[in-house]
Amino acid sequence: MKILYAIQGTGNGHISRARDIVPLLQEKGELDLLISGTEADVSLGYPVKFIMKGLSFVFGKDGGVDLMATYKKAKTKRFYKELRSLDVHQYDIVISDFEPVSAWACRLQGKRCYALSHQSAVLNKKAPVPNSLDLVGRWILKNYAPTDVRFGFHFAPYDENIYTPLIRKEIRDAEVSRSGHYTVYLPSYSDKKILRILGALKDVEWQVYSKHTKNAYKKDHVSVFPISNRSFVESMVSSEGIICGAGFEAPAEALFLGKKLIVVPMKNQYEQQCNATSLAQLGVPILKKINVSAIKKIHAWLDSDQRIIVDFPNCTAAIIDELFQIHERSSGEDLQTRNHGVQSLKQLRKILFRNTPVQND
Repeated sequence: MKILYAIQGTGNGHISRARDIVPLLQEKGELDLLISGTEADVSLGYPVKFIMKGLSFVFGKDGGVDLMATYKKAKTKRFYKELRSLDVHQYDIVISDFEPVSAWACRLQGKRCYALSHQSAVLNKKAPVPNSLDLVGRWILKNYAPTDVRFGFHFAPYDENIYTPLIRKEIRDAEVSRSGHYTVYLPSYSDKKILRILGALKDVEWQVYSKHTKNAYKKDHVSVFPISNRSFVESMVSSEGIICGAGFEAPAEALFLGKKLIVVPMKNQYEQQCNATSLAQLGVPILKKINVSAIKKIHAWLDSDQRIIVDFPNCTAAIIDELFQIHERSSGEDLQTRNHGVQSLKQLRKILFRNTPVQND
């Protein structure tokens, strides 16, 4: 069996999760890997056949996605060429972790695409959503990497084909300790903003992992490090608690390790708003943003002994087995060409950027 596994390269979590999934897929057949996106700071550790630009969300420095930078990077002509160049029919099965080139290539060529991602769980009607529903954000999440069969990961099994988080082996096997420091990972904030707030929280050792520096440095009781998977894991497993964005992997790993957790959902990021709603239901405190008004809430969190008990069993192999069983049962069914009118670059632009002016590539 020939398999294509396509991975979103915008965030580190997708790459980290893929490291555990790749060996299981290799047991199923001949595996090719595709990565698109430009914002990840960690490597996969396996040979990648296709490296593409795709469509990347760009992190800002003020707590959210930089919409203008994202828009400027979204070269739809290049993206259209990428998905047209990818022959998905050479594969028996295409699996996408929220990766748009493979998903849209399947849609254009009438090939079934399987989702194996957190985002597919967020889109489930039974998954938690914030009180103020972001219709545009949900529409983008639904159309960014459209798939046919969804296997999702979330903080709780809200529905069929929604599973608890895939906790990577290095976290499951880690020796957990408490060394007194707190680990911080807020990639959408500048070092300056983070240092200003943490600097006001004295008598605490902070270890900050930053997308915005290439060299480690220290200011008073705050140490700042460039992103390094090994260093970050060591810091996290030995920490007292963790402050991070409301992504998926980092909060899930913090909960699995039994660490105190407080999250800051990114602005202009519907998925993180949904994650924050789910985490709040578990009892995790939520900060709207990192600013002076957050200091009091962080102080209270530091003084608390919050520990949230979760059960995240290791069922990755069983999920992969079930996905392939469903594929085998449906492999005889032919899909009609479902390009949804995507027959020109102009039409693709209209679908992807219906709420923004057309970009000149």
